[in-house]
Amino acid sequence: MTRRFFIQRLFEGFKTAVLVHMFWFSMTSDQKVAADVNWKLVNKMPLREITKRKLHHGSDRYLNPFGRRKHGNLWRVMRWKLFGENRFKRFYPSEPVVPVKMDWRFLKDYKGLGITFLKHATLIIKDGDDYIYIDPVLFNIFRFIKDFTPLHFDIRELPNPKHLLITHGHYDHLDKKSLSHFNKKTHIISPVGYNSIFKGLGMTNRDQLDWFDTLTQGNREITLLPCHHWTMRNPIVGPNRSLWGSYLIKSASGPVIYISGDTAYFDRFSEIGNEFKIDLAIFNLGAYEPRWFMADSHINPAETVRAFQELNAKHLMIVHWGTFRLGDEPVHFPSMEIKQEMQKAGLQDRYVEINHGQTLFFDSFNVV
Repeated sequence: MTRRFFIQRLFEGFKTAVLVHMFWFSMTSDQKVAADVNWKLVNKMPLREITKRKLHHGSDRYLNPFGRRKHGNLWRVMRWKLFGENRFKRFYPSEPVVPVKMDWRFLKDYKGLGITFLKHATLIIKDGDDYIYIDPVLFNIFRFIKDFTPLHFDIRELPNPKHLLITHGHYDHLDKKSLSHFNKKTHIISPVGYNSIFKGLGMTNRDQLDWFDTLTQGNREITLLPCHHWTMRNPIVGPNRSLWGSYLIKSASGPVIYISGDTAYFDRFSEIGNEFKIDLAIFNLGAYEPRWFMADSHINPAETVRAFQELNAKHLMIVHWGTFRLGDEPVHFPSMEIKQEMQKAGLQDRYVEINHGQTLFFDSFNVV
């Protein structure tokens, strides 16, 4: 065995150990608390009633009332990472590295509603004179996970946000290094349960939202909505010590934006669409393969189109692709496959194609 081969095997073993450790604790703990959910009661109950009765609140952690994990053991994780057949490996050499370059003058001079897809699930929404960041991740999250969309500008050029919105606590969405770049007085909006993290960052200007809580500021309303997901940061204490969710933003400029956050498909998108008139639905699409492992956490392209139709939204945009390969599918596949699925459904004219570093200017509905 050569030294190079030994080091490579050691490195791969370390990566696997980290992933196994994270998923093992998360799934076994999650299955243990799943018994706390009254499934018959939940299945017959509207979203607002589930929230009103706090059926997503457990005794010592939050519960996901929309799905039961069936793969709650170490061997399923080992099967995926060590023994599973990855049918996508042959496409990995063609994964593009796309450095993100920005000219902020266009966005700063714009007075309407602009939505910039920065990288991974990071969005910058300019609503009038205010900037709202969603899940800001400016750097690589782990050394052994390649960043395919590195930022090629000085991050000090980033517009100062009025609000930082966090959907959940997974490391690719709540990144302390990225958050520490912003002024400590910046207003944080997050689900409940992240006190220690933000206190540790010295960021105490914060509103915590439970599902269907709404924060109103002038003509803008920001509502946290339920979704089919989970969260964890520390495998020792286990998952779901904090809440997760999607956001509905009624902008001061007028249009209404739905931010899915990470979510698996569930049968409640129609309820959301019946209650809210959505102009643009932005779905997190990525890390969805293999389905036997990922279906309980992340929506796939076909399910995204179905959810978009059930929301009855006017237009669809996707993020959470192109930056980190967190599932088996290559980083550029979500963008390719969603276009195919939208075309199959005859909805290609309602798809907003946007790449990293580009902005949708809502007044003209042009992407630049």
